[in-house]
Amino acid sequence: MKSIKEVSVESKILKRLQDYPKCVELVNYLFKDAELQEMQDYANNVSIKRLGYNDHGPVHMRQVTANAIKMLNILHEAGIQTSIEAEEIGCFEDSLCAVIIAGLMHDLGMMIGRQGHEQMSVILAKPLIERAVMHIFPDNLHRRTIIKSVAIESIIGHMASRKIHSIEAGIILIADGCDMTKGRARIPLALNTTPKVGDIHKYSAHAIERIGIHRGENKPIRIDIEMSAEVGFFQIEEVLITKIDMSPSKQFVELYAGVTGQEPKCYL
Repeated sequence: MKSIKEVSVESKILKRLQDYPKCVELVNYLFKDAELQEMQDYANNVSIKRLGYNDHGPVHMRQVTANAIKMLNILHEAGIQTSIEAEEIGCFEDSLCAVIIAGLMHDLGMMIGRQGHEQMSVILAKPLIERAVMHIFPDNLHRRTIIKSVAIESIIGHMASRKIHSIEAGIILIADGCDMTKGRARIPLALNTTPKVGDIHKYSAHAIERIGIHRGENKPIRIDIEMSAEVGFFQIEEVLITKIDMSPSKQFVELYAGVTGQEPKCYL
């Protein structure tokens, strides 16, 4: 059974896609995919209970998807084309379909382990992707090919461990980095109380109170981060900034972060 948080984020995703019927059809299909749900749940089990990491399961993958859709919509409203559009091989809805698939499947590799999980995610996601695009676009090989290719690029590039080239993959990279609020660290902190190497990621994430994604003043996308303690700067400087720096979409983003009650620092 899905959690209240999963259902809440799904509702947010559907609301952001209301003008794109094929995207709505795609997310509804994936939300009902029992195999994908089992894989997301098991990835989270391995991440939290076995490895002691933050949430990498169904809520996280849905939140990354929601973040990516919001960012792409902001770019679209600002008149900025995605790579699929600029290369005249598809439409904006194709770009949305690609990031939806990538967002909902990018961490499936955590079922196997942390090391190289982005490559494992591609292997595990491939049959699900092919099944989904065939369901949505049964008579359009071109759209299936483009969406599948960009989705796979976005999945394999989400750790900033390899160079990516599309705006869509760059958005997934940033959207993933933006899901770092304290909710992701709540369960790991409760289950794993013995200090160990890597705890800084849990404690820094726990300090992040709020992340806002909205239209910027100087660039199309503005990311605002509010934290309860300065340890949260680790999460921003070592995780999010690393991902933004590797993203082809960096040029469209401005970033501000600060402790509650203090003047935020402008990073980008």
